[in-house]
Amino acid sequence: MNKPQQHLEQIAALLREQTTLSLATTGEDGEPCVAPLFYMVDEELSLYWLSSESSQHGRNLLRTPRAAAAVHGSATCWQEIRGVQMRGAVSKITEPKRRRALVNAYCERFQLGTVFRLAIRRSALYFLEPDFFRFIDNARGFGSNVELARPAQGWTLTRPTA
Repeated sequence: MNKPQQHLEQIAALLREQTTLSLATTGEDGEPCVAPLFYMVDEELSLYWLSSESSQHGRNLLRTPRAAAAVHGSATCWQEIRGVQMRGAVSKITEPKRRRALVNAYCERFQLGTVFRLAIRRSALYFLEPDFFRFIDNARGFGSNVELARPAQGWTLTRPTA
């Protein structure tokens, strides 16, 4: 399986299965910062999450609007490790109609109801547009992974399955 589309379909399936990402940003002092966050994914494999702009990662993204993230399920042995690492540009959704639709979908996915209404209004809606993926699936062998990058012409395989 060395066609980018087939790997992107596997990545999309994993991203739809899971609910939490680990978001890595860079602090003002150059130190890394990681935060676990609920997310949702769209058809283009962009990830969306709600968070306070005053959070450590919110402040970091204001300064440096790029991040790395990892999504994976839990595993009890090495053969079960399966996940995706990614990096890309991060932006905020500010257009009211689009934000409303995405926030409604987010609230529905995580069954947030009305309890979080005030927190959601105060939160920024961020999205990560990946330009790099590393998909790991140890069921295929220890350290089995594939890497894809997205230059201007679309996704390309940069490292075939190991």
